[in-house]
Amino acid sequence: MIVEKTNTDTNLPVMESFYTLQGEGFHQGRAAYFIRLGGCDVGCVWCDVKESWDANAHPKFSVAEIVEKVISDVENEKQETSNKKPIIVITGGEPLMHHLDALTQVLQEKGFETNIETSGSSSLSGHWNWICLSPKKFKAPLPEILPVANELKIVVFNKSDFDWAEKYAALVSPNCILYLQPEWDKAATVTPLIIHYIKANPKWRLSLQIHKHINVP
Repeated sequence: MIVEKTNTDTNLPVMESFYTLQGEGFHQGRAAYFIRLGGCDVGCVWCDVKESWDANAHPKFSVAEIVEKVISDVENEKQETSNKKPIIVITGGEPLMHHLDALTQVLQEKGFETNIETSGSSSLSGHWNWICLSPKKFKAPLPEILPVANELKIVVFNKSDFDWAEKYAALVSPNCILYLQPEWDKAATVTPLIIHYIKANPKWRLSLQIHKHINVP
């Protein structure tokens, strides 16, 4: 999927980047290289990376520098006989606050699949193999992203979030895969509710933050 957006500034604030496993959602368990961009205007009260919110708190890197680090980090881990590349996951913060056409184009040219995790609160840019939309009540997603989302992931903090989930399930594509994920600090309380809800509404799937259980980034 290609979304065109003009931008001359290709320097992006990178809070961190690391090679790990995707811990949640459709691609759970796959080798994944994460690029976490700084900057967020959504402000979830339960966010576990609030240090990502201020884009100015993080150094800016050019697309070439970011891609060079990706390739170096992956090569350091990869066995010589392996030709398969990990997926690239661009997250935040809110990554769509930045223009991502140039970065994702180069990553795809290098043979990587590009995935994004976004609240959808900013306009869509970038070249994507997979779009994970996780809408938040604090700032609603823009209508343009709803029909192109491959995965809808609703973080469940309390019972009212099930109504929120159904609202957006009705707006995404029929092919979009639907996930309910317990908010980490509320998991003991809401996970049984989610299990009961999915049993009654089998169109939904359970997403767990496996990376937190196995202690990887």
